[in-house]
Amino acid sequence: MSHARPLRPGDQLLLGTTSAGKQRELRALLGDLPLELVTPQQLGLAFVPEESGTTFAANARLKARAYHAATGLPTLAEDSGLEVDALGSAPGVHSARWEGLPDGAAKNALLLQRLAGVPPARRGCRYVCHMVLIDRCGTEHHTEGECRGQVALEARGEGGFGYDPVFYLPELGRTMAELSPAEKDRLSHRGAAARQMRAILLRLLADAPACERAQR
Repeated sequence: MSHARPLRPGDQLLLGTTSAGKQRELRALLGDLPLELVTPQQLGLAFVPEESGTTFAANARLKARAYHAATGLPTLAEDSGLEVDALGSAPGVHSARWEGLPDGAAKNALLLQRLAGVPPARRGCRYVCHMVLIDRCGTEHHTEGECRGQVALEARGEGGFGYDPVFYLPELGRTMAELSPAEKDRLSHRGAAARQMRAILLRLLADAPACERAQR
């Protein structure tokens, strides 16, 4: 038997996403930890993990396990999206590929079209994020976060990505795309999930007991 730590300072941590926006936000949220954050592109990984789960948590786990199996590295993956009350929680787990449209203006325009005539009081929505970390021992760690808001009456703002221009925060009077990166990280679903994951990573780095893995 060989003894190993689940995470060690200096380890590579694979960010299991090819989304430039998600990579950027995860680096901002976790980049000061004593880990080398790497991406699938940096490692030359060309495959796309399946996302056949019916929940955000299931899809995050599928992606984490696929990237971990391919590399053997500690891996952090997430699945996130938008749930709109008036649409029965759609787009939900299909947010990234809703109606076959890529992220951006066309998809946001379709969402606004679907809610045409719906008053603000009935435009409630939430962003959801589930994260899964698989450490060096193969142990899984889960976190989740959410942010509630409304679907805006029109797209506004140039920041963020995805549905951010139409995700309106009534208490601020701004959309996610009108926030600075630091403001978004403080308020967003991904920020909430990442702060919980950060605490797990710090614990694993500091004092997690060694695991045992059979020599093959």
